[in-house]
Amino acid sequence: MSAFDVVIGLEVHAELNTNTKIFCSCKNEFGADPNKNTCPVCTGMPGALPIINRKAVELCIKAGLCFGCKIADYAVMERKNYFYPDLSKAYQISQMVHPLCEGGSVKLDSGKEVRLNRIHLEEDAGKLTHISKSVGTLVDYNRGGTPLIEIVTEPDFETAEEVDDFLKKVREALVFANVAECKMEEGGMRCDVNLSLKPKGSPVFGTRTEMKNLNSFKSVTRAIEYEIKRQAEVLGSGERVIQETRKWSDDKGKNTAMRSKEQAQDYRYFPDPDILPIEVDLADVLRIKGEMPMLPVERREMYQTKFGLPAYDAGILTSSKYISDYFKKCVSFYDAPKKISNWILTDLLKLVKEEEVFEFPIAEQPLAEIIKMVDEKKINKTVGLQLLDQVAQTGKDPMTLAKELGLLTTISEEQITTLLQAFKDSNPKAVEDYKKEPQRVIGFIVGYVMKNTAGKANGELVKSLIAKLFG
Repeated sequence: MSAFDVVIGLEVHAELNTNTKIFCSCKNEFGADPNKNTCPVCTGMPGALPIINRKAVELCIKAGLCFGCKIADYAVMERKNYFYPDLSKAYQISQMVHPLCEGGSVKLDSGKEVRLNRIHLEEDAGKLTHISKSVGTLVDYNRGGTPLIEIVTEPDFETAEEVDDFLKKVREALVFANVAECKMEEGGMRCDVNLSLKPKGSPVFGTRTEMKNLNSFKSVTRAIEYEIKRQAEVLGSGERVIQETRKWSDDKGKNTAMRSKEQAQDYRYFPDPDILPIEVDLADVLRIKGEMPMLPVERREMYQTKFGLPAYDAGILTSSKYISDYFKKCVSFYDAPKKISNWILTDLLKLVKEEEVFEFPIAEQPLAEIIKMVDEKKINKTVGLQLLDQVAQTGKDPMTLAKELGLLTTISEEQITTLLQAFKDSNPKAVEDYKKEPQRVIGFIVGYVMKNTAGKANGELVKSLIAKLFG
């Protein structure tokens, strides 16, 4: 491999967060019964006229703003004349000459800037289900007409790791901006990889192959690593790479040739005569920009500067929109960012760590109340975790539940002192050990007090009294 440079470019598709399809009023939803969400427009019946979804246009513009694209004031929907068996009109409506967004970039963790060529709007195709040669193929048109954005990069990637980093940053930006859910398991985000090898240092690109519709980060990484190795072996043996589209099989861990690919395919794009050009006012762009939520990079910076959180905490809290929104709401109920962060990172995430899609078992306000009760020494942390579990099960108010279950701290300083004195009298060796190595023994002494108070003693008070009596 040291004899070659790797050149990779991507085409990333993401389904937009709209209630309806791009050119009709059919529902945009996943998992409906086959052909339930169809109409004469999205199935291309004669005489049916499409009307463009304004929300889809605005979300495409919002995606462009996420990555610093230039937003066009004039864009055109065009017909792509390439036979689509899963679109009954047999062609796709997309953009070529006049896309909505041009340029832009994504900054990787390494500091490298990956350039974007464009972000354009288009419709998705339906779904083919191949039964057998004797039975044939079934077509579900539900997905046909789903609004997509296609993010086309320049060939700036050199490794699978860079591609993985890029895709994760694109997904988190689109999710945080409410542009797309990017649920890869539902086909909500898919990636086509164009890859070639060239002699080390050569300015001339090699022959590329394309791998289409990769729908998981692991698949993309494995597919790229396999294709790099395959092309290196082909070139190393003196043969030439064939320009073609290849199908990746994640189960087999390899790709196979699907069809040859011309050097420059002529899709015969032309403006769709049924759809008027899109004219974008600067006022609309400014309005959309003003409605943009804070993106992950900005949130991480704010969490560190405004809330004083470590970079590690800020990174985990912004690893998903759900966690980030949950944290912000908790802080709005109780202004203790670091303590709330600790509970989320240490206790709540532990409860849902095995789930890909999760929801914390307790709402933001009750959690904030429990953390405040611990801070005010009405309960200790151990009781707080018990209370969290009880609130999650019953949905009751934390303070009401704590009173009902007798969880509030009722152990006085005098009672704790009496217990510690009794421990001191019956465990002289432990007292001597404490004087030599307090950190090694203090947990044992605190445990004794907690056991004898049913966990209701305040831990910090116990520790201060131990230092006073034993020190």
